[in-house]
Amino acid sequence: MKIKPEPLTLRSTLLVVGLAFLLTACSKYYYNPAPQILPQYIKKIAIRPFVNHTQQFGIEDKLTLTVQNVFNQDGRFSITSEDLSDGVLIGDITKYILEPLAYDSNQVPTQYKLWILVNITFYDKIKNQTLWVEPNMGNPITFFSATSGQPGGLTETEAQQQIWNQLAVDIDTRTLEGFGTATGASEREVPKSSPDQYNPSVSPASPGPSFTTPPGTPSTPY
Repeated sequence: MKIKPEPLTLRSTLLVVGLAFLLTACSKYYYNPAPQILPQYIKKIAIRPFVNHTQQFGIEDKLTLTVQNVFNQDGRFSITSEDLSDGVLIGDITKYILEPLAYDSNQVPTQYKLWILVNITFYDKIKNQTLWVEPNMGNPITFFSATSGQPGGLTETEAQQQIWNQLAVDIDTRTLEGFGTATGASEREVPKSSPDQYNPSVSPASPGPSFTTPPGTPSTPY
């Protein structure tokens, strides 16, 4: 004898539909905070020359120029001098670590890892306050030396430029698209060695970065 299933009641139908909706909603939900972009009153940005706290002479000029070029190519904000700007981008190069990873038979390094880390601050000149600080920006690159005979070998200067190019894009993204779009390395990831551990001919590095506000503005705690 066949048993006929009982027809769904209105109450049971609503219960099934409600459960299905709840499961669908939960499966698609994720935390997506709104980006913290620059205030609308900031129209013009100045890029202060980077301050170099390492023993690598002249690298601050190359990074500053690369960052300025990327911001100009982006075109979303007018790049101007500090006295005409609404906000100032401030950068400090805090670490430069060139670590040999492999050697040839004569103990000459053939492969390196290069870390260059920067701290970035954005200063709101309209309200005389720091909007944000992003520490430890910069990802290391691993490369073969130009004299190693390996394909794609780089000089140290060429490796630096690769880092400048990526850093400039990350700084532009972090500044114009908000928190979380480009972040610095965690303290756990940052190398603890001295910036010049692998170059014994260089004297110890100067003290860490000193964040300064634009001239004529009050000191702001970080």
